[in-house]
Amino acid sequence: MDTLNRISRWLKRQHVVTYCVTQDNTPWCANAFYLYDAQSVAFYFLSDPGTRHGKMAGIRAPAAGTVNGQPKTIALIRGVQFSGELRLLSGNEAAMRLAAWYRRFPAARAMSAPVWELRIDELKFTDNTLGFGKKLIWARVSGE
Repeated sequence: MDTLNRISRWLKRQHVVTYCVTQDNTPWCANAFYLYDAQSVAFYFLSDPGTRHGKMAGIRAPAAGTVNGQPKTIALIRGVQFSGELRLLSGNEAAMRLAAWYRRFPAARAMSAPVWELRIDELKFTDNTLGFGKKLIWARVSGE
């Protein structure tokens, strides 16, 4: 199984992403329930642009973050670190992603917030189930 497929399979089973943005050399992080799309290698989530991280990101910003499980045993640790670009979606693109997001999280229909895309440029997956400290690396090819 290739690296991106292995990472994507794991990401599809998780549901919370931590992502961080900066403004004027000040970082800030937030958590969100996400929908992961393996084709575009991106997270999609809802967040109010009026939040601190929303204001810092504007409509587009570089971002980094993590997704991790909470195992009780070191040998079962798995987690992803990533960097990419955060972008506020609009129009048909936003409507399509919102419909998919609500299919994954139907109870969240009461939430009214716009859809964001966090397009991943680089992933590092630590998977101790493959051996202690085993890392799988993926990077987007320029122009993808």
